[in-house]
Amino acid sequence: MRSLGNQDEQELGGPLSVLTRQKRDHVELGRLLAELADTVPAEQDPVLRRICRLVFPHAFAEESVLWPVIRRVLPDGERLTLQIEREHQEVNELMTALEALPRDAPGRATTLVRLVEVLGADVRDEEDELLPRLQDAVGVRRLRGLGAAWELVRRVAPTRPHPVVARRPPGNVLAALPLSLVDRVRDGVDVALQRGPDRWASPLRSVSEILTRLAHRIEHLPGLRRGEDPSTHRP
Repeated sequence: MRSLGNQDEQELGGPLSVLTRQKRDHVELGRLLAELADTVPAEQDPVLRRICRLVFPHAFAEESVLWPVIRRVLPDGERLTLQIEREHQEVNELMTALEALPRDAPGRATTLVRLVEVLGADVRDEEDELLPRLQDAVGVRRLRGLGAAWELVRRVAPTRPHPVVARRPPGNVLAALPLSLVDRVRDGVDVALQRGPDRWASPLRSVSEILTRLAHRIEHLPGLRRGEDPSTHRP
């Protein structure tokens, strides 16, 4: 069993394989984390937003498309996927905490260090064990079919942390549409705040706060925790 990091595109099943798509995102995450490390705290928020837009759709597609398959085809798939789901849950919680912390807050640097650690551990666990086990269990045609499904879900998935929502179907699937709509509007507001004139700043921040509260209400709707393991539960 070889790590994805030691395999080229052909070995992973070609450009359409879910393994190739996963590895491509992991490489981009590594680049963004390196950029974050080289950025002063006052300018880190735009980099963190780009990390969010990469990490959360990626993880949502894994939890919705890949992990259910792994639980079916591997005898220890439950154990393996639950470990990754716990890492995803911690990433959601850490990023939520960062969003609430001012740039000069005492705990921000520690929270950021832990976020980078968990993201690195998640990539290693997926590339070194979980995804190679999937590779051994299914054929190239199945990997390409999973790649198409994973990519489709990733493109319409939420782009922000939502630690209250289940990490498993059907809860996360039920949450996908409303939270994705809210998240992507918030992303647009962030871009307008960054690039627009100063006179837009106050009303745009108000819109962003309203959308944040709306997302929190959606997270607590009935049914959005269905399928969740107790170890990834957040009140």
